[in-house]
Amino acid sequence: MDGDKKLRSAEWFGRKGKDGFIYRAWMRNQGIPDHEFSGKPIIGICNTWSELTPCNAHLRELAESVKRGVLEAGGYPLEFPVMSLGETLMKPTAMLFRNLASMDVEESIRANPLDGVVLLCGCDKTTPALLMGACSVDIPTIMVSGGPMLTGRYLNKSIATSDIWRFSEESRAGLMTQEQMYMAEASMCRSPGHCAVMGTASTMATMVEAMGLTLPHNAAIPAVDARRKVLAQLSGARIVDMVREDVKLSSLLTRKAFENAIMTNAAVGGSTNFIIHLLAIAGRMGVSLAIEDFESIEKNIPLLVNLQPSGEFFMEDFYYAGGLPAVMRNLKERLHGDAMTVTGRTMGENVAHAETHNDAIIAPLASPVKVDSGIWVLKGNLCENGAVLKPSAASPHLMRHRGPAFVFEDIEDFKARIDDPDLDVDENTILVLKNVGPKGYPGMPEVGNMGIPKKLLDRGITDMIRISDGRMSGTAFGTVVLHVSPEAATGSLFGLLETGDVITLDAIARTLNVELSQAVIDARRAMWKPSYPVSERGYAKLYQDHVQQAHLGADFDFLRGSSGDAVTRDSH
Repeated sequence: MDGDKKLRSAEWFGRKGKDGFIYRAWMRNQGIPDHEFSGKPIIGICNTWSELTPCNAHLRELAESVKRGVLEAGGYPLEFPVMSLGETLMKPTAMLFRNLASMDVEESIRANPLDGVVLLCGCDKTTPALLMGACSVDIPTIMVSGGPMLTGRYLNKSIATSDIWRFSEESRAGLMTQEQMYMAEASMCRSPGHCAVMGTASTMATMVEAMGLTLPHNAAIPAVDARRKVLAQLSGARIVDMVREDVKLSSLLTRKAFENAIMTNAAVGGSTNFIIHLLAIAGRMGVSLAIEDFESIEKNIPLLVNLQPSGEFFMEDFYYAGGLPAVMRNLKERLHGDAMTVTGRTMGENVAHAETHNDAIIAPLASPVKVDSGIWVLKGNLCENGAVLKPSAASPHLMRHRGPAFVFEDIEDFKARIDDPDLDVDENTILVLKNVGPKGYPGMPEVGNMGIPKKLLDRGITDMIRISDGRMSGTAFGTVVLHVSPEAATGSLFGLLETGDVITLDAIARTLNVELSQAVIDARRAMWKPSYPVSERGYAKLYQDHVQQAHLGADFDFLRGSSGDAVTRDSH
């Protein structure tokens, strides 16, 4: 840090008179001596630990490692909680609360005497929520993920979250008993940490490492591996130096960093949720990024990582094979190697000596796992602002398909009818689920990978085209079109669909259209009435009133941009 630049925390602890007395005196009741307030960088440890967020339930222990690093480097750590978003327990969906958590993070950082912050995250929405909030304050920041859990074992086979969807369909088809489901359930989550596949949590950990916001190997070290604690301690030490060097998020999150994340996401087969979170982060940073940019940026980036759900291995295997630095070294000809990172070095320097230890898991660019990867952005009269599809998890024979729609008006309609033996569907039918978008649910849940109708499961059909304005879990797979924008709740053409309408998906040409005359569209629009639940109070009302559509990242309209770190008024 420039010798003339005063620490931000000095605006609190360096004060004289009444204000300084109050700021320091109540901190002393924790047994903190006076010298800890004098000239030392105060480092906040923003912790999403919660027993209601099982993926993050070990972060209290990880915070202790961060504290050791901060103290070692001459800073002083102060841990604080923020809202934690647990994907597995929260109803109606954790995504409803991502923006709320980001507000908690933003205001907690800005309002307190912090010179730098370490963001402790893990479960899906905790990573983007913390980063979105920190971006809107823009003080020195480093991220530490909780890491993936160990690979599960069931009947002497490796299993993880992606297998839930397989088990569910086998159970519905009568191929797996409830007792076997219980046995698999007890065998899958056998250590702390987030999902053990390249689901959304791992994708988010990959994203922040690819953007240069973490130390190398953050994405893949297993949660219970001692090296995760080492990384946390080193991160604690590094944030103190970042404060002294005045390295802020705005100096790291350039357009190049976003492009590196997009290319890396294609190479690892990351979650479709990546696109909605990255767009929201870009909106906070003021970086120009549109949904249409993703494909041009990731063009010709194949799938290099053989992990479920796009492949066969698991996050634990990925780390042992070399982790994300090995992938990024294989991509060095495509990436922006000059992008700066929290290490104080460029991304190219960070990964220059990375090695791949298993080509079956991390493939070289010349012989990829799959040629088609990334996230494809579709356009057409059904999705004027865009929709997304993950080709590496889809069925090739369905990528060009024309068929009749079978429409479910909402999630309750779907659940009530999907197993009806008289359901008028076959393998050529296109399943459509409406009113599960940002406003229509509200919160845009992970229900887009609708279960296959039981009558088709009984015939051995395991995939069919499914379209919705919702999302799907990053652990899921199938030929699933998601994030349709504008959503049904806006009265868009997607919201006017009826069973029997003929839809054409040409994923190769990136188009999605319905064959309806303008006269039919106009007649339906004249009759359309909103059918989604409308919230009358509280946060849900705020959400429905201000959430943007999926192609803009589903952030609140009033949260785009930054308010900075300045606080000019005192509390007493």
